[in-house]
Amino acid sequence: MPKYQKFEELPVWQEAARLYNRVLDLLEEPQLPLSPGFRNQLDRAALSVSNNIAEGFDRMTTGELNSFLATARGSAAEVHSMMAVIKDRPKLKPLLRRLQEIRSLSESCARQITAWITSIEGSPVKGKRQFDGPNKVMRDAAQKAKNFRLNFLRNLKPEHPLYTSPEARAARGEIPPE
Repeated sequence: MPKYQKFEELPVWQEAARLYNRVLDLLEEPQLPLSPGFRNQLDRAALSVSNNIAEGFDRMTTGELNSFLATARGSAAEVHSMMAVIKDRPKLKPLLRRLQEIRSLSESCARQITAWITSIEGSPVKGKRQFDGPNKVMRDAAQKAKNFRLNFLRNLKPEHPLYTSPEARAARGEIPPE
């Protein structure tokens, strides 16, 4: 799978953006015979697809990414369901092609998200927080140095010049850390 630097470059996010824009086009139709609640829910569900893809993409672990992708997939299914519910309404017959396009886009988003989740689940990589090799050694060394410093500050004798410093007091839990 190619590496992307921005969520806007992801084909699935682009498809989700198309989905939302087609929903907006529909909702902007004058005198559209849909209830305010239906319109609101459709708007929110369609926008949720792209937003959850973006939020998951910027999370730190594949588990978090998968969770947001699952929500995005659910929102795509919600849009699909809403189109299925209203497809036979006589007053919407003139808009049938547009309703079918929205349904098709929601199905496409769901398929792409499912494929992405499947590829992640089959990958040995567990996310940005999983380090190996030199990165793991550097992270572990930095954590050990931080722990050593905290322990050192925690155990200073009262006569030590750093004993009353904010950092030492925070290490002992006397004040909140800065």
